[in-house]
Amino acid sequence: MKKILILIITISFFAVLSKATATINEYNEIAKSDKVGVTIYAKKLNGLYIDFKIDFQGSILSKPYWINTTSPTWSPEIIYEDISQDGKKELVIILTKDIGTGVLQREVHVFQTQPRKSDKTQSLIPVEVPVDEPFAILLKNVKTELTPNKASINIGDKKYRVDIKPLGIQPGHLFDEIYFGNLINFEIENNQLVAKLGGQISPVGGYIGDIQITYIFKDKMYQVKSVEFIPHE
Repeated sequence: MKKILILIITISFFAVLSKATATINEYNEIAKSDKVGVTIYAKKLNGLYIDFKIDFQGSILSKPYWINTTSPTWSPEIIYEDISQDGKKELVIILTKDIGTGVLQREVHVFQTQPRKSDKTQSLIPVEVPVDEPFAILLKNVKTELTPNKASINIGDKKYRVDIKPLGIQPGHLFDEIYFGNLINFEIENNQLVAKLGGQISPVGGYIGDIQITYIFKDKMYQVKSVEFIPHE
């Protein structure tokens, strides 16, 4: 009876592995890091990659609602660094949801790795950690004003002023206020997660600089550490 039970468990184990492999084979490989041991797979639909699978050192993670442009220039970015300052590396995946003239919209996902033990082996599995939405942080911390001659950005007691006359944009082409919805980027700088939201004053151009949000890992999530404005030179 014992031998039969072992045989059933062994068959079931290989059946699960075969099913997982077969499922992955139905997808396109769209990003890979041999150094980290991560491969990202997705399906292509109407110019987008959807229905993601992440192979992290043999552990398969499904993300059915992720999307990324199919442009090879903007494939998902894989980063493996200690951005929580706890001595352990995090898996960071940056997606590009939309690109175009005056448009770059990216999205970040951060995973901590946790050990998973079985009878004979030990592996790491990625567990996603919440990241405060950058546009919500901007709305809570940044006040702006736009006139035909000047763009004003107030962050707490810091006041920034940008002379927009050199841009040569006619008043009829100006937005009612500085717009931060088209240019959203994420980077890792000095082992810290940073979001950059580009400010635009006109649909025909007029990029004036970035609201830069630096994150800190606190209370089991990434939340705002600092907000500043970086003028465009």
